[in-house]
Amino acid sequence: MKFGVIFGANSYEHEISIISAISLSKIIDISYFIFIDDKKNFYLIDKNNLKAKYFSSFEFQKAPQLILKHKGFYQKTFLSEKLLNMDVLINLVHGADGEDGKLAGILDFFDIKFIGPRIEASVISYNKYLTKLYANDIGVKTLPYQYFKLNTPIHINNFPIIVKPTKLGSSIGISIVNNQDELDYALDIAREFCDEVIVEPFIKNISEYNLAGCKINNHIVFSNIEKVQKNDFLDFDKKYLDFNRNKTINTEVDISLEEKLKSNFSKIYNDLFDGSLIRCDFFVIDDEVYLNEINPIPGSYANYLFNDFHTIFYDLAKNLPKQKQIKIQYNYINKINANKLSYKTH
Repeated sequence: MKFGVIFGANSYEHEISIISAISLSKIIDISYFIFIDDKKNFYLIDKNNLKAKYFSSFEFQKAPQLILKHKGFYQKTFLSEKLLNMDVLINLVHGADGEDGKLAGILDFFDIKFIGPRIEASVISYNKYLTKLYANDIGVKTLPYQYFKLNTPIHINNFPIIVKPTKLGSSIGISIVNNQDELDYALDIAREFCDEVIVEPFIKNISEYNLAGCKINNHIVFSNIEKVQKNDFLDFDKKYLDFNRNKTINTEVDISLEEKLKSNFSKIYNDLFDGSLIRCDFFVIDDEVYLNEINPIPGSYANYLFNDFHTIFYDLAKNLPKQKQIKIQYNYINKINANKLSYKTH
């Protein structure tokens, strides 16, 4: 099976996407690397150039550009265009463009098979406010929260709290706040990235667990469970400076907690996330499980959580949702035209 991977794009998580693609290339045999720059141009990157400095120095601009059309990506040749011969494209664009539904919509529109969240799953998981609404509707608990637009005054009575932009991942723009003065500063930080925030109570030393999985042959395949090691919260550096983890993680948890985590994961995945491998981050308080967030395109696809990631990923590629092809017959228009013709003849 020939894989392609698409990464980069116009996102605050652009650099994370590059690192993620480099990391995944060491795990999965990938035939084509398609990079999106901040102007939405597509470039075909040689695997030998898959190094962070190649992108930060803008050398990628010398790479061949690609055209996106029906059934895939095309490279211009001297007299025509050549279709990149891939079976499945891996969506590895973190944040905006990749996780917000834009890329999913384009790939679906052009009938390109891909691993990643579809439009509805992207919209729900990308926006933390919508994630809360979805979780509560399907019976998955979340921490109490308040939702605010940043064009109105915000006053909080109970501290400490944690402030999160609604449309960012990778812990970008998140602040722990202990008083009103700190809140004003935190909102200024959040405002740089997003005009909406979620405010939650900050619970020190809260237990956090990560669980990934995907659906294969109508059954969810789970990863190992990871208990997150952190200080106050899992910040950007902790998440990504140890990005290239090469040891499989498997936290020992009791059977009861494992069942609760997997049950909540299954409710979240449902049919909504078919075709994607996601990671859910959970809080545990007094043996109760609460969803923190859904990662619809986790960094390097959370390969470090699986004992046999290679097999699972290939099986997922064989179990992608299929679009229903609608046959357009113009019966309605033909009927109208026939009636018009009949009226004229009488």
